[in-house]
Amino acid sequence: MINAMKNVVLYIAMSLDGYIADSQKSVNWIQGHGYVSEMVDTYSAFFETVDTVLMGRYTYEQITTELSPDKWGYEGATTYVFTHTPAPDANNIKFINADPCQLIRKLKGESGKNIWICGGADLINQVLKENLIDIFHIAIIPTLLGGGVKLFDKIGDTINLRLLKTLNYNGIIEAVYERR
Repeated sequence: MINAMKNVVLYIAMSLDGYIADSQKSVNWIQGHGYVSEMVDTYSAFFETVDTVLMGRYTYEQITTELSPDKWGYEGATTYVFTHTPAPDANNIKFINADPCQLIRKLKGESGKNIWICGGADLINQVLKENLIDIFHIAIIPTLLGGGVKLFDKIGDTINLRLLKTLNYNGIIEAVYERR
């Protein structure tokens, strides 16, 4: 479905204690109890609702070297990688050194599908401080890391949310909230 106004969606996994990466910046702990038959694919349906993906340079490098080195997993969407290091654009991947909040405000005014904030923490917190995230889709992984890369930093003002739905499978709880 094409929306008149795009939503900005944070779709991400975090540990029960609020981290999106461990102290070595790894995400290899993101799994449920380990019973593959109990896994639910919410990603495929979610990805059909987006046409734009935003991520930081470290997230991009992690995806292309560790998580999916052989295949770009975001085909069909335009990806913006925020970086201070210039790099040539490739296919639908654009490397930019720009204010993500300004880009989001511009993209929200265009027709199309939703905008996915994929990661990392710096990007997420810049956008969060400007209160630009409309939907929070967070998978809570049954793991306590005790340290690492925290999902949410100090945000300043309170952001009130409304719970839209939850899903529980394989020890993972997915919670979807919208701003209220």
